[in-house]
Formats: sequence, structure tokens, C-alpha cells
Amino acid sequence: MEFTDTLVMGTPLWMWAIFMTIVVILLALDLGLFHRTAREIGVRESLVLSAFYITIGLGFGAWVWVYAGPTSGKEYLTGFLVEKTLSMDNIFVMSLIFTYFGIPRIYQHRVLFYGILGVILLRGLVIAIGAWLVASFHWVLYIFALLLIFTGIKMLLPGDDEPDIKENPALRIMRRYLRITPKLREQRFFVREPDGKTGAIVTWVTPLFVAMILIEIVDVIFALDSIPAIFAITTDTFVVYTSNIFAILGLRALYFALAAVIDRFSYLKPALAMILVFIGSKIFVADLAGWEKFPASVSLSVTVALIAAGILYSLWRIQRDPAPPSEDDKVQNAKAGDL
Repeated sequence: MEFTDTLVMGTPLWMWAIFMTIVVILLALDLGLFHRTAREIGVRESLVLSAFYITIGLGFGAWVWVYAGPTSGKEYLTGFLVEKTLSMDNIFVMSLIFTYFGIPRIYQHRVLFYGILGVILLRGLVIAIGAWLVASFHWVLYIFALLLIFTGIKMLLPGDDEPDIKENPALRIMRRYLRITPKLREQRFFVREPDGKTGAIVTWVTPLFVAMILIEIVDVIFALDSIPAIFAITTDTFVVYTSNIFAILGLRALYFALAAVIDRFSYLKPALAMILVFIGSKIFVADLAGWEKFPASVSLSVTVALIAAGILYSLWRIQRDPAPPSEDDKVQNAKAGDL
């Protein structure tokens, strides 16, 4: 058997090599070509980059479909769509973090880029642990399923409070044990400056670094939903990891387009909640029906239908019930009337 035919977590090594090569190329293009210097990313550029990353992710899914079979391809696409949808809440929390620290858009990409490197490693670790648990203890899938159903039902209930960044335990710990500069130092994470008490030159971390750490922590928390969701779709580690990473790679570009309008898709969250309940329930349905596995085609179709319904219904409600004008709009309208 050739070295490239060696199986790594049930998948030939050459398939893993192709995947990692694509990821490295995308990251190199992002840092070395698209954003070589710090600059503000506009909505138009964000949409173009988002379309580029989504095309790459879907193209990889088509390749998985051809080389690993239709079932694996459908499972990849389902996982990709679920992870993309779950990332909407992630974008909302990222926006809160950037707003709290007063980080301008020109520096936000740096935080998100280096954050994604940590995400790739952390997701890999979490997925490896999940794969080991599922392989060693099959009943873990039922725990994942119940967790998804519980999370979905909780998301459907009213009273979901907005996260309080100021009271975040991780932020309190960092403020206690790290020297944090009161203001940004452009796009630097670390600076050497005098200590306020001793006058000695010491290392400080900047709010930019603190924001990056909080975003990494947020991703780990969101992984507690997304990882059980993808394992409930498939136990193929290659499909789990690649669909997760390709969905996340375009998250930075998508952030700049959606951060300002995420509230317009208010009915996407109930749609996502129903997706989580469906994915969790299908494990029990398959057992009751005596199926070896729930049909991948049905999973993909239901996921697409619910996401589309959430987006279209949100847009329809906006058209039917436009938001009332803000105070700034009222002032501008009054000035226009005076003229």
C-alpha cells in the first residue's frame, strides 16, 4: 500500500492533504494578497469575498460527492449549511465584542484572521475528541441528539438575553492577571511600555488581543452546538471537519456584510432552532424505523427548506412591517422639511 493510500481516521491521507493544501492557500491569499495592509472592508468587497469562500466550500462538497459518494456529499452539504447558519449568532456576538472595545473596522479583520487560525486548531481538537467518543461509546450520539433538541427548544422560547460582555468571566480573569493598555495601539496585540507603578519597561496586551481571545472563547462555546449537530448528521470525521472548516473560513468575510444587518434576519434563529430539533430527532426516528441511517437526501432537503423559509419570511416581514425611523432619521427629515 502506498503512503498516500494510508487511512487517517478512515479517510485516505491524500484527501486530507488536498484539503489542508486548499486551506493553507486560502489563508495565504487572505493575508498576503487580499489584506496585506490594514484597511476597512466595505460591504461590496465583503459580499464578493463571501461568495468566493462559499463557492470554494460548495466546490469541495461537489468533489467529496464525486470521490466519496453521494451520501458523503449530501452529508457534507448539510453540515456546511448548518454550520453557516449557526455562525449567524457567532457574528452577532463578535459585533458586540468589537463594539464594547471600540475596535474600528480597519483593525477588525486582523482579529478575525488570527482568530480563525486558533479556530482551525481548536475545532480539530474538539472534533477529534468527539470522534473518539462516538467510536468508543456509540450511545454518546444519543446525548448529542438530546442536547440538540434541548438547545433548539430553548432557542424557540422567549427571554434569550443579550450577552453581557462586561461581566464575561474570561474578561474578568484577563483584567485581573494581564496588563491591558487602556486604549488600542493601532493593530498591535502586544506593546512594550513603562509600568505605571514601577516605571520599568514591561509587556502589555492591547484591547485588540483581548477581543481576539474572547472571540476564540465564543467559538469554543458555539462549537458545543455545532459539533454535536454535525456528528448527528454524520460520523465521518473527514466530512465533519472539512464542512466545519470551510463554513468557518468564510465567516470573516461574511461578518463585514452581515454585522450591520443581522437583525433583519430575525426569523432565521427560529428556523435554526427547528433544524437543531430535526437533526437531534432524526437519530431516534432512524432507530424507531429500523433504518441503519437517516436518509441523507431528506436531511439536506429539510435543512435547505428551513433555512430558505427563515430568510424569505424575514425579508417578507421587513417589507410588510418596515422598522420605524430612528431618532437620527427624524432629525434629518425635520431639517429637510425646514429647507
